[in-house]
Amino acid sequence: MRMKILTGAAALALVISVCSPCSGRCCGRRGGGRGRWRGCGRTVGAAVGGVGGAIVGGIADENKPKFREYVVKEHHPSYRYSGEVVVGAELPATGVTYYEVPKEYGTTQYRWAVVNEKTVLVDPRTHKIIEIIS
Repeated sequence: MRMKILTGAAALALVISVCSPCSGRCCGRRGGGRGRWRGCGRTVGAAVGGVGGAIVGGIADENKPKFREYVVKEHHPSYRYSGEVVVGAELPATGVTYYEVPKEYGTTQYRWAVVNEKTVLVDPRTHKIIEIIS
């Protein structure tokens, strides 16, 4: 009986966190809960059995070829990183040059850099690699 109650409470908490519209407090949007729900881009939970804290976002698949062309055209030098270039690796705050992602590629909250000849998207607050583009 106790297990059924705990399982039901956990499922209810997950449904509430996923289905409740944005109040605007999490992302600063005014009137976020009125009218059509636009969402705020925050992560509200993890899938049961999934990887908690997985990063969602980055450049959409349809924009990646155009973004690769953009990076090649920009021709920025590569930073030599002694660690392995993998998603989740934390790059140094200094030494690496981080560039803004243009609006047309759909993600402006991240920065991009060239590290060990690979283009990566980086969270500017944590300096962690969130996606390897090439």
